[in-house]
Amino acid sequence: MSNLREKAGALLYDWIPFELRLRRHWSLVHNRHERIDVNRSGVRCEWLWTTDVHICNLFPSTGLRLMRAAFAEWPVALSEEIADTESPRVSFIIGHRGMERLPHLLTTIRSIAGQRDVPVECIVVEQSERPEVHAHLPAWVRYVHTPAGPSDPYGRSWALNAGARHARGEVLILHDSDMVVPRGYAAAASAAIAAGCDFANLIRYVFYLRTAELTFDAPPERVVQNTQGGSIVARHDAYFDIGGFDEDFVGWGGEDNDFWDRASTRRVQRHGSVPMIHLWHPAQPEKLLGQEAPAVARYWTIRELPPEERIARLTGSKREP
Repeated sequence: MSNLREKAGALLYDWIPFELRLRRHWSLVHNRHERIDVNRSGVRCEWLWTTDVHICNLFPSTGLRLMRAAFAEWPVALSEEIADTESPRVSFIIGHRGMERLPHLLTTIRSIAGQRDVPVECIVVEQSERPEVHAHLPAWVRYVHTPAGPSDPYGRSWALNAGARHARGEVLILHDSDMVVPRGYAAAASAAIAAGCDFANLIRYVFYLRTAELTFDAPPERVVQNTQGGSIVARHDAYFDIGGFDEDFVGWGGEDNDFWDRASTRRVQRHGSVPMIHLWHPAQPEKLLGQEAPAVARYWTIRELPPEERIARLTGSKREP
């Protein structure tokens, strides 16, 4: 009897229009060879690595419909100002370098200003020879400058640690300057930490746009799931308890994997429900090197060390800005 019910339910489901199914169940879309686990917090793909949602590559219109369904539930609100920055619950921390991506940074900041139901602040940490973006930032954004020579490689880990030391919120969001967030993201991050988690990866999908302009009118270039970087939620004290980011990583790649190895020694929420937008820009040269990139190669070396040993080595060894 139960088998007949299942078949009848499947048949009825097939008659429901695709758009309606997508609107109600957009977060369940995944690749055929992957398994997902669903709970009240969201969806966790049980695949180990970051992957494209391949149907969106084959049929770009499906990527557009998936993006619109996701942001119908998680709308983006852009704002220029924040009413209360004196007592933030959530601190967004963004590392930045150079003027080329200033438009990306400003759009991301406007999406942070649009957060609802929880007070936030935004800290921009610029790593450069001299301050460049400070004069272009909204007055409510807190600015930290970490001096670096023009030939020095970008130290994302150093920038995020410097920002975390200046943060006033109990909840930290270690965030990339090209990632636009929906208006409910800070509230979801706050709820995860209030529920007892020390760290959380709340991202379900990242929609990679084909343009640096925020738009929902064109298919995304890629739809990515299982991302370990881009935006990481952490309890303020837990972040420093595990040593923050390892500042021996320079460039891009590997530092997020190492961070999650160490964060996994604490209580982590890995089920994601939040969609995000990645604004287009040329790929970093280090990312084009793939496994040969210095930061990635370093990760494959140190991953042989237990996370507890890495935490012991890192604790108390951070550079000051």
